[in-house]
Amino acid sequence: MLPAPGKGPAPDRPRYGSTGTPPHTPLRPMWACRACGQPWPCGTARLMLRVEYDRNHQGLSIYLAGLMYEAMRDLYRLNPDSGPGPEELFIRFVAWGPLRRSPS
Repeated sequence: MLPAPGKGPAPDRPRYGSTGTPPHTPLRPMWACRACGQPWPCGTARLMLRVEYDRNHQGLSIYLAGLMYEAMRDLYRLNPDSGPGPEELFIRFVAWGPLRRSPS
């Protein structure tokens, strides 16, 4: 009789959806968090992104800049007159990231 197979390798980082709760991913085109309803990226999404891109700071910055562009396009299509401005979107998507500079 053969031995029963084990569970196999386990991820070294938490995965979205592993707890049965909705993931903290953007609900587009509003760019609100699917789990908590806060503007995305919410605090939990930021923590998860930092863990996911742990040693790839440049990759995270490029990813966030691309998402900022997509959010800008989506949000301006929804509400071109009173949507968030470029500075607000930069602060929301990019300024919290790993390659920010301290004010001089």
